[in-house]
Amino acid sequence: MVYVEALTSRIAGCVLERVNLRSPFVLRSVAPPIDAIAGQTVRGIRRLGKRIVLTFDAELFLVIHLMIAGRLRWREPGAKLGLGPKMVQASFEFADGTLFLTEAGSKKRASIRVVSGEPGLAALDPGGVEPLEADLEAFRAALTRDSHTLKRALTDPHLFSGIGNAYSDEILHAARLSPLKLTRSLTADEVARLYDATRATLLVWIDHLRRDVKGGFPEKVTAFRAEMAVHGRFKQPCPVCGAPVQRIVYATNECNYCAICQTNGRRLADRALSRLLKEDWPRDMPDREE
Repeated sequence: MVYVEALTSRIAGCVLERVNLRSPFVLRSVAPPIDAIAGQTVRGIRRLGKRIVLTFDAELFLVIHLMIAGRLRWREPGAKLGLGPKMVQASFEFADGTLFLTEAGSKKRASIRVVSGEPGLAALDPGGVEPLEADLEAFRAALTRDSHTLKRALTDPHLFSGIGNAYSDEILHAARLSPLKLTRSLTADEVARLYDATRATLLVWIDHLRRDVKGGFPEKVTAFRAEMAVHGRFKQPCPVCGAPVQRIVYATNECNYCAICQTNGRRLADRALSRLLKEDWPRDMPDREE
């Protein structure tokens, strides 16, 4: 949302003069060729799930997916990027500045595609409902379409659009619900509580990001924020009850939660640690100090 607003104010109505691919792997499409958008005017910028879409004439679209470590950076003519060249995956030159796509780390997952026609663009849409546009019934229908844990459901782009790992932790903490509770086991009150928490949490963080940007470009986009209640705050005190924040680590992600506020004091088993500790794995939170 904040990226779309910042890009709209800078490049909407402007001609994309040149595209430079710095990495051969960042481009994930062949036809139309990337050169097809060079010399074209940007007619609009929108969001498609977690993807950012630049619209050009003749129904051509540049689709940017930042994944986890990708970032967009804007530099006015003559300004230095200030980053190592290996981080730059692509750049898009305009008369008033250059938009850089950068990605940290060795796993290059960020991507760009050039797509022709609305049907081609729609094929990239996972189809999840927009949490800030859906009413309670639409939210409930998406949530209970299948029986999943709440953590998985909230982060599934086929169910909900644009809710990532960090915001799902914050939403579940605000709703006082376990990340491993099954969607179809929720009461009507719990669904309503989750719906309200989802909308409130997303609106709060959109406002946070807008205030941080202050008319500038949002370069310091990160999943870890000091103001967050639980995400990225393992062992730090929960801002509501003071108990240490817990986590479950799986694959390359982690789930953060408060056992007191969300799981009735029960610590959820981390599969890796459970295998190691077996029966010694502590399932109940110790009495916390006052």
